Amino acid sequence: MTIEEAQNLVDQWIKTTGVRYFNELTNTAMLMEEVGEVARIMARQYGEQSFKKSDKEVNLADEMADVLFVLICLANQTGINLTEALEKNLEKKNIRDADRHKNNEKLR
Repeated sequence: MTIEEAQNLVDQWIKTTGVRYFNELTNTAMLMEEVGEVARIMARQYGEQSFKKSDKEVNLADEMADVLFVLICLANQTGINLTEALEKNLEKKNIRDADRHKNNEKLR
């Protein structure tokens, strides 16, 4: 699936099953909540925190998909083409960081 296809698929789901988009502020708060859920799993699975019994059934892939879903909702409702945005962002990074990371002593 392309990013454009994902944006279209989410839009169709929202308009049929979801009824309508939540407003942008609500979706921003939901995005922060979903990112927090990913962070919680990462801190336990790869960090130093331990899992609680209630954390045992977590699914990192599903939580990352929740983040992507809400991000796509925000892009759709603000008129952002994520394919174009990502392409421009990578172009900026290629110019700005052409030698930056190669010369970073911390990465060796």
